[in-house]
Amino acid sequence: YANKPDIKLPKTHPGAEQEGERLQKVLARAGMGSRRACEELIEQARVEVNGEIVVEQGMRVDVHKDEIKVDGLTVAAQSYLFFALNKPAGVVSSMEDPDGRQCLGDYVTNRETRLFHVGRLDTETEGIIMLTNHGELAHRLTHPKYGVKKTYLAAIQGPLPRDLGKRLKDGIQLEDGYARADHFRVVENTGKNYLVEVTLHEGRKHIVRRMLAEAGFPVERLVRTSFGPIPLGDQKSGWLRRLTNTEVGMLMREVGL
Repeated sequence: YANKPDIKLPKTHPGAEQEGERLQKVLARAGMGSRRACEELIEQARVEVNGEIVVEQGMRVDVHKDEIKVDGLTVAAQSYLFFALNKPAGVVSSMEDPDGRQCLGDYVTNRETRLFHVGRLDTETEGIIMLTNHGELAHRLTHPKYGVKKTYLAAIQGPLPRDLGKRLKDGIQLEDGYARADHFRVVENTGKNYLVEVTLHEGRKHIVRRMLAEAGFPVERLVRTSFGPIPLGDQKSGWLRRLTNTEVGMLMREVGL
């Protein structure tokens, strides 16, 4: 091969030798607004690349290597998808179910990319569950090291002792060790029916149901109302929504991405 002549490849278009893509184009594609609006973000010194504020227009970036932030929040410049689903009761927390039961995958049919679910919800538990194709984010959001907080609304039967919140925060002994709530409050009470809110950063299986049952209050209905900084809000049961760029940035900041 040594004496083969070099083959010069034709240039495909002028500027092909310049690496990467223009920053405002990348920002616009990531959903930060029109290209003009993205140029304004740069003008206002709100955009940084690899920790440096960008001062001139037309900078080229490599979305696979460069870290791009707007207002201090990471922009997911690659084609990452982030969804929040309000999971109905009876839906299995997996992307496919060999027994043909309804599962998360049924809500995201015909997506080209493989989505991961971020953690699980018991089949009978409703509420917010994240779906993404960003494997590292999915991994970190469920890793105990990052202790991402989740909030649940539970329907239980009273009367409730005054120290129930304290007991849950001090820790309830379960067969696999102590489980502690970060916050507890009564949201509403009609006769014997109580709605209580429990926040914890644990991720063990059936943890809220087990804690309350152990304390003497079996859960009749359970809804996860927030996952880290992302609230369920008034999203209808069975609806899927795409997270906003700000929400994605908040999630990434939560786990140091």
